[in-house]
Amino acid sequence: MHLTPTAAGVFPIAPTPFTADGSLDWASAERLFAWYDGLGADGTTVLGIMGEAPKLEPEESLRIVKVAVAGMPGKPVIVGVSAPGFAAMRRLARDAMEAGAAAVMIAPPPSLRTDDQITGYYGQATEAIGADIPFVIQDYPLTLSVIMTPAVIRRIVMDNPSCVMLKHEDWPGLEKISALRRFEADGSLRHISILTGNGGLFLDFEMERGADGAMTGYAFPEMLIDTVALQKAGRRDDAHDLFDAHLPLLRYEQQPGAGLAVRKYTLMRRGILASDAQRKPGAGLTPAAKAEVDYLLARLARKDARAAL
Repeated sequence: MHLTPTAAGVFPIAPTPFTADGSLDWASAERLFAWYDGLGADGTTVLGIMGEAPKLEPEESLRIVKVAVAGMPGKPVIVGVSAPGFAAMRRLARDAMEAGAAAVMIAPPPSLRTDDQITGYYGQATEAIGADIPFVIQDYPLTLSVIMTPAVIRRIVMDNPSCVMLKHEDWPGLEKISALRRFEADGSLRHISILTGNGGLFLDFEMERGADGAMTGYAFPEMLIDTVALQKAGRRDDAHDLFDAHLPLLRYEQQPGAGLAVRKYTLMRRGILASDAQRKPGAGLTPAAKAEVDYLLARLARKDARAAL
């Protein structure tokens, strides 16, 4: 099953579960993907920036892919394959697809600056992994420091038929979504799926601008699923009411440097992960921060019973 430009819905970005000593927690990984599947997620993404991919051995990375594919039968699994060199990218991309992945995701290296450098890089990456592998552009300038204009994204998409999706994480980025959909309307851009990131922080309006869903890692993916479904059903106020109830925790989880720790702690509180550990280097939450998350969960539970832990 290959990913297509019609992909839509919510693809949670999976954190990689570790035990306190830094080893992979495979039981938690199996539980995590089965949970995503049971919630009604439309797919999942592994080995992303929040998946601590650079900390994994190659064998661990491939096993994570296999566990995700087994845990979400019949649903697409996207695999982050960004790497400093094309040889490693190609190896992981080919191995992941053999293991049952539906597509790979490629982020630009931070060294790229000009439009020609960016479009050239994606052309070279496509050649390296093979044009038979569908790929996702990861547009995340806040972390990667690479600025992709709508016109650059259009060039990448039109130059590379195997590009099927944009992971949109520009901030602010609402106008970029609108610009890309205008290109599509005037015939200068073929249709691709647009799933949004940034922890879901702007999902309420991103759906209204033409996004097809979300690919992000908030600790309550069912809220993202419900928000997308409500927007698609035309229930705008209901979608915003649900989203607004989660916004304080969503915002807290978006803190640079602390976001993954918050997410893992909340997933541990929810019984999905056995531990909130990150593989070193990586720090957990202080007792004060944990108390703040607990307070936000208690407040959220007044509006959404799923937060009553």
